[in-house]
Amino acid sequence: MNTVDRYFNLTARGSTVGRELRGAVATFLTMAYILFANADILGDAGVPKNSAVACTALAAGVCCILMGAIANFPIALASGMGLNAIVAYGLTKATGSWQTAMGLIVIEGLVILGLVLLGLREAIMHAIPRDLRLAIGAGIGLFIAFIGLSKAGIVVHDPHTLVTHGSLRTPAAAVAGVGFLVTAALVARKVPGALVIGILLTTALAFTWDYFHGGFGLIEKWPPKIAAPSFAAAFHADIRGAMKWSFVPLILAVMMVDFFDTLGTATAIAEEAKLIDDQGRIPGIRRILIVDSLSASIGGVLGASSVTSYIESAAGVAEGARTGLHSVFVGLFFLLAIVAAPLAGIVPAAATAPALILVGFLMISQMARIDFNDLAISIPAFVILLTIPLTYSIAHGIGYGFVAFVAIKLLTLRPRDVHPLMYVTAAAFLGYFLFGGG
Repeated sequence: MNTVDRYFNLTARGSTVGRELRGAVATFLTMAYILFANADILGDAGVPKNSAVACTALAAGVCCILMGAIANFPIALASGMGLNAIVAYGLTKATGSWQTAMGLIVIEGLVILGLVLLGLREAIMHAIPRDLRLAIGAGIGLFIAFIGLSKAGIVVHDPHTLVTHGSLRTPAAAVAGVGFLVTAALVARKVPGALVIGILLTTALAFTWDYFHGGFGLIEKWPPKIAAPSFAAAFHADIRGAMKWSFVPLILAVMMVDFFDTLGTATAIAEEAKLIDDQGRIPGIRRILIVDSLSASIGGVLGASSVTSYIESAAGVAEGARTGLHSVFVGLFFLLAIVAAPLAGIVPAAATAPALILVGFLMISQMARIDFNDLAISIPAFVILLTIPLTYSIAHGIGYGFVAFVAIKLLTLRPRDVHPLMYVTAAAFLGYFLFGGG
């Protein structure tokens, strides 16, 4: 025990093994929904669903343990919501296969790692105006919520109005609607693990519906096949196929999301855990960013999409976690969760829809921090918020916002307000839109 104490600085940070374990339980319950939600989203890209669950659990387990052991920081990692949507609905469509999309994720992680080692990640972060970073997170939240509404059958396609409302009389919409209200109540009461509890309760409701209607319409895979977890999705990342100049804007788009999500998350967790120095900096931030960058590539290699730091780690910090031992425990929980992979096929889309909608709600809270009084920045932020969900493309939404920001600054004769790296990024996006099939 003394060795563990010394390695993780438990006493120095005012923690104990018990507190770290309790915090890990809270964090795991809060973010375990990703096992089902990630598989559901990646399944739309063609990734085998059962394998996606096992690979998601494996990637999260490995990366959490790396974060705890190397960075000694109480932050857990898993496949990123928003980033998985980029893979499923953006990169896969643009590249032609989910394997090539995963290859792009591997490359993106390695590029970010190089930038971290060169000390450039923070520089690039500072090049993007804060309000645009906030708009990206909020826009992805709207996109995730839109996907959830679509999976629930509450929003459906219409040839005249593009989209319209579905009918709550359909089984999927009715079950998802009830599941949403129950899950929302759990979230409002701040019940640990509210999202995963909501998924399980909604799945049970779907079972009940099917049972009383004499068949399995919502639960398509019943009874489940009891077999060893499948890792068929792992090690199929097509890195060579991803090495095309035409894919550079796609990599840049993923990097934008990955950059700021992690830096924001790490800052928030450090503030809550009081793990900052007198100047407000996070000691060991480079080790945190190194592990996070490696995790993105690990997620791509394992077919689980980009693995990133989770703000849900705040639940563990609230329970007293202060060290990387918390993250190691969370990683072990994810590895144990691999055995649940064969059961994932019975979870219907209607059961994950409430969680997706509520994750979207949690993500759009960043919108409130945008300065809407500064029109030169709030209009591009609005463009990002609007175009991410309506174009069904996170990369395009970010690109339109960046191009709008640079153009407005130039037209208002304020070119010095734009960082040189923003000019480069906006030019890359514009070139992609005009000549790259965007």
